[in-house]
Amino acid sequence: MNDLNILRKKLFPYAYNILGNIDDCQDVIQEVLIKFNEKEVSSISNPNAYLIKSVINQAINLKKKNDRERQQKIRLPEPIVTNQSESTIELDEILNYSILVLLDTLNTKERAVFLLKEAFDYEHVEIAEILEISTENSRQILTRAKKKLKLRKPEITSSSAKDRKYIEKYVCAIRKGDVKTLEQMLSDEVQVLADAGNKLQAIAELTSGIENTIKLMTYVYENNQKDLEIKIEEVNHQSALLFYKGTTLINCQIFELNAEGKITSIFSVVDPDKLMKI
Repeated sequence: MNDLNILRKKLFPYAYNILGNIDDCQDVIQEVLIKFNEKEVSSISNPNAYLIKSVINQAINLKKKNDRERQQKIRLPEPIVTNQSESTIELDEILNYSILVLLDTLNTKERAVFLLKEAFDYEHVEIAEILEISTENSRQILTRAKKKLKLRKPEITSSSAKDRKYIEKYVCAIRKGDVKTLEQMLSDEVQVLADAGNKLQAIAELTSGIENTIKLMTYVYENNQKDLEIKIEEVNHQSALLFYKGTTLINCQIFELNAEGKITSIFSVVDPDKLMKI
């Protein structure tokens, strides 16, 4: 059996890409490992496959429970910094932030099938065995999931030095209140999604359109962020701004850029519980 830390690192992306919450992932993995250690290991022919299957199914069950208890309209995934050279997480298998947000439009089983096939390259026979469905059902669920996602698929590319320069330009424009530059940087379909959790109140959970987005972001900066330190970071493989008050992270904004380099989405995480581990 692999070293426990290596094993946790391997299992984490399976849970996170379903749940989008670090504490929930760690709880799921811990519970699965405890139950695994109570079993007669020699009776399990493939321990790694067994653990992955257990984590996926446990994550699915918890995701269903969380969705039933969901109160807020917009709930964004917990951000993970993905440009760290050393990490306890298998960062390459963590999905782009925009994709995770998009996957929340699927039901739990559609999300699981889509992730296993598209992100982890499983065959339908393997997916059927993990989820205890038929191979044909797995194919049907994937087709249904792709149809749901087709019209909303984000045009994202991996974060690059070019993106960083663009975000630096955006910060400069926000600081100056340079409306003209911001108009040129935002796409026509730009939207801002905000998640303040249950402890805080977002100014607006969903804002769309260039004019409304500029009004919101310049207002937020002038009234809430003017005196904060701003750092540019890579979060879930996308460019992001981190706003600090001293050593406390106040806001994480993740940017989705299209092929033309214009901003199509800004995901604003203000929920302090989701910012603690960055």
